[in-house]
Amino acid sequence: MGDKSLQKRQYILETAREVFMEKGYKDVTMKDIVDACEISRGGLYLYFNSTKEIFQDVLKMEQQETDDVFASTIPKNATAADILALFLKEQKKELLKSKKTLTIAIYEFYFQNKVPKKEHLIRQQFEGAVKIIEQLIADGVASGELYCEDCLQTARNIMFVIEGLKISAQTMGITEEMVNRELLYIMSGLVADE
Repeated sequence: MGDKSLQKRQYILETAREVFMEKGYKDVTMKDIVDACEISRGGLYLYFNSTKEIFQDVLKMEQQETDDVFASTIPKNATAADILALFLKEQKKELLKSKKTLTIAIYEFYFQNKVPKKEHLIRQQFEGAVKIIEQLIADGVASGELYCEDCLQTARNIMFVIEGLKISAQTMGITEEMVNRELLYIMSGLVADE
């Protein structure tokens, strides 16, 4: 693909992301994306064959952007505990965003589509985050700044709490105080006694 084609494809994905945020996944049609992008139906089909394909690429784009932003915010001499705290702070920001998220669309997509385990992007992201958090906790334990008897289970627990908060944010609403309470509880269990 040439530069112009790559730019057009990127434009379609960014525009489609807004459509999915607004309508969820199950109610979005190729026509919705054609209309939002102000391109011809044939123009869209040059790049994508279905809303499923577009959505999967939107998820990949979203994850890459998140990874890039997080990596760029880590201070040079940050400790494992600093990085874990930064990760939780970024999660808090995402949780407190207005309804402009892909959370509902993501759940609709996975309820509607049987995705093989090895292609399940959300599972991969979850497990990847667990591994990173586990390593951060282990590094923090090794340096004496954190305490934990089971780094893997603690990392999984942290991710399940975050997933639960994402659902709560979209279904019943959450406040900053609620998020702070949950994240403080997580960190208080990891702080090493001095």
